[in-house]
Amino acid sequence: MTEQAEPGVFDQFRPLLFTIAYEILGSAADAEDVLQDSYLRWRGIDQDEVEHPRAYLVQIVTREALNQLRSARRRREDYVGNWLPEPIRTEHDASHDVLLAESVSMAMLLVLETLSPTERAVFVLSEVFGHSLVEIAEMVGKTDTAVRQIAHRAREHVQARRKRFRPDAETNRAVIDRFLLAARTGEVQNLMDVLAPDVVQISDGGGHVIVAGRPVVGAAPVAKFLIGLARNSMADMAVEFGSFNALPALLFRSGVERRLDTVLMIEIDGDRITGLYAMRNPEKLRSADLLRPLDRLRDT
Repeated sequence: MTEQAEPGVFDQFRPLLFTIAYEILGSAADAEDVLQDSYLRWRGIDQDEVEHPRAYLVQIVTREALNQLRSARRRREDYVGNWLPEPIRTEHDASHDVLLAESVSMAMLLVLETLSPTERAVFVLSEVFGHSLVEIAEMVGKTDTAVRQIAHRAREHVQARRKRFRPDAETNRAVIDRFLLAARTGEVQNLMDVLAPDVVQISDGGGHVIVAGRPVVGAAPVAKFLIGLARNSMADMAVEFGSFNALPALLFRSGVERRLDTVLMIEIDGDRITGLYAMRNPEKLRSADLLRPLDRLRDT
């Protein structure tokens, strides 16, 4: 294979490779670093000797992502305040594939954070991308028996904590319209009516901006917290609708330059909001406007 043709093979699988790296890492920036390192490794070998480029590249990316995740876990221990995964814009990508949509949702990524790095990689590769345990064993450098045990343990852990995921764009928009109106008018009861009793609001500022230091739980506390934000911090901001991590989202932009201040991802079950994930860390918003193609299918 000539050097000119090399990027074509890698780029063919790039959406898939990014999706794997992102789901293992929970960080778009780290996933991009993994892809860059993986591409350099791919370019440095004789591709003519690679019988199955896709499997080879998935293995490289998986191992690079695992190494990156082990380092990232140590850094996250010193993180200021709540940590949320770096949001990615998913319009036109995940909506047609419910399994892919659930796998990149904030709720699922937070559940995956509670797994060990190896458990997380095994779960993602098996449950989301459909790899056999034999294939995964080679990717992560463990025996078939060990991977089978890891997969069973990870599956039970996730099943006990995963939330129901039923995207409904039409219903979601109506709920968000009610939510916005109530927040803007300051009607606490109207806002509580659109919030689930056990709703949770989590803000990530990364120590760069002021946010709630702990999750806010319950309809009444969340309603009061949000109305305070609407009156003060976000009163003069422009609001846009979007889709991030396969969830409906509100984008708040400030100033004449329309700087992205906050991405608020909204988790909805039926006609009630069950989760609010506010990303305000500017380091995690740098590439938030970039639409990233995602893929999980084995056949290309």
